[in-house]
Amino acid sequence: MGVEPIGILTLLIGLICMWRGSGATVIAFSILPVLGGAAAVMFGSTGIQPGHLFIAFLAFSILWGRGEPSSTIDIALRSSPVMWLGLLVAYGILSGYFSPRMLSNAIEIVPIGAQATPNSDGTVPLGPVGGNFTQAIYLIADLITFSLILSIASTPNGFRNVTIGLMGFAAANLSFGIADMVSPGTPLVTMFTYIRNAQYAFHADEIVSGMRRIIGSWPEAASFAGISLGVVGFCGTLWICGRHSATNGILFLLSCLMIVRSTSSGGLAGLPVCLGILYVTSVFRAGGMSGTRASVIVLLGFPLVTLMVAFFLILNQGFYDLVYDYIEVTILSKPTSPSAIERGTWNAYGLSNFFDSYGFGVGLGTSRTSSFAVALLSNVGVPGTIFFLMFLFTSVLRPRGIPRSYPADVGLAARNGCLCLIVGALISGTTLDLGLYFFIMAGLKSAIPTNPSNFGLIEARELIRKQEA
Repeated sequence: MGVEPIGILTLLIGLICMWRGSGATVIAFSILPVLGGAAAVMFGSTGIQPGHLFIAFLAFSILWGRGEPSSTIDIALRSSPVMWLGLLVAYGILSGYFSPRMLSNAIEIVPIGAQATPNSDGTVPLGPVGGNFTQAIYLIADLITFSLILSIASTPNGFRNVTIGLMGFAAANLSFGIADMVSPGTPLVTMFTYIRNAQYAFHADEIVSGMRRIIGSWPEAASFAGISLGVVGFCGTLWICGRHSATNGILFLLSCLMIVRSTSSGGLAGLPVCLGILYVTSVFRAGGMSGTRASVIVLLGFPLVTLMVAFFLILNQGFYDLVYDYIEVTILSKPTSPSAIERGTWNAYGLSNFFDSYGFGVGLGTSRTSSFAVALLSNVGVPGTIFFLMFLFTSVLRPRGIPRSYPADVGLAARNGCLCLIVGALISGTTLDLGLYFFIMAGLKSAIPTNPSNFGLIEARELIRKQEA
C-alpha cells in the first residue's frame, strides 16, 4: 500500500472540510470525481481514486457529524431508487461470483483487466476475472454515494451545496481541459504527472487531424468528452432555466467547444443529441410569466444559427473542406479504423455472451464491451437491466417538485446531465459503472420532494440574488 501525493492532498482537503463543516465536505466531494485519471492510494496495481477515497469523509460528516445517523439511513431505506440500485448491486455481486464459475470455459469473453494467455482476438474462456471484484466495489461506492447525496440534498442547504459542487466539477473539468490543451512546453506538464498516476493506459500525446487530443484529467479523450457531455446537459439546462445564468452559460459554451476540440468520436457524435435534449427543454421552459430569456433565445435562435452556419459553409468552400475533413477523420471514417473494429468485436462477443448465458449475464465485471447497453445485457442480463431501468425511472425520469421552481429547475438540470452521460456511455461505455458524477446528479434529482415547501429559503435567496444583480 502506498499513498500518492494526490492522496495526501485529498486527505488534507478532507480534514479541512471536516473542520469547516458538512457543507464544505459535500462541495469538495462533488468536485473530486473530476480526477478520473488519478490514484490517491495504491494497492499493488490497483488504485483508489480521490473521489472514492473522499466517500469516507462524506459518510463521517453526514452520519456522525450531524449526530443523527438514523435519519440519513431512514431516508435511504424509504427511497425506491435506493431499493432498485441495491437490487442491481446485489444481483451484480452474486452474478459476478457464480456465473463465471457455473459457466466456466463454456463461453468466450473479452475480459475486463489483463489476462495472461488471451487468444489472438483478445478473448479468453469464461472464468473469474479481476473485474468481478473491482466493478463490484465501484457499484457499491455508487450506491453509497447516491444514498448519501439523497439524504444531504433533502435539506435546503444541502441541496444548494450539492448544486454548487456540481458547478464546481464543471469548472474544474473545463479548467483541466484548457490546461491540457496549452500544457506542452509549460510547467503544467509536471502537474499532470501527479494527477495521471493511476494504472491506466493514458493517451495524452495522440494526434488526430493535425491536432493533439485533449484528455484533461482523464485517461483518454473519450473519457474527457463523455464526462463533458454531462456538464453540457447540467450547466446548459441551468442556463436555459435562468439559474446562475452567467456562470453556467460560460461553462456550457466552453464545454461544447472543448468536446469538439477533444477530437473524440463519441463526444462529437453525442453532442448533437445532447443539444437536442436542451432544445426540447427550451421548448417547455419558454413562455408564460416564469419563462426565461435564455430559453427564448435558444428556441428562436438555434434554427437561425443553424441556417447561418449552413449558408456560411456553402459559400466558403475552403472552410467547408476543413470542417468536412475534420468530421470525416473523427466520425465518418471511424467505423473502419482498427480501434472501431476492435470495439465492434467487443460488442459482438458481449451480445453473444448475453444469449449464451440464457439472458442472465456472465457476471458483473466479466465482459468488456463498447456500449453501456451491451455491457448491461452481457454482464447482468435481463434481471440487472430491469433493475437499472427501474432505478433510472424512479430517480432520474420521474417528475418531482413544483414546475419552474428552483428545486425543479436544478432537478431538471440533473436529469439532463444524467441523460447526456448515458448518451456518451451508449456510444463508447465499456462497463456498468457510470461514475460518481452520474450518481451525484441522480441523488440530487431524487431528493426533490413532491411539494417542496421546505425549499422556500432557496427560492428567497435566488430572488434576492436576481434583484441585487
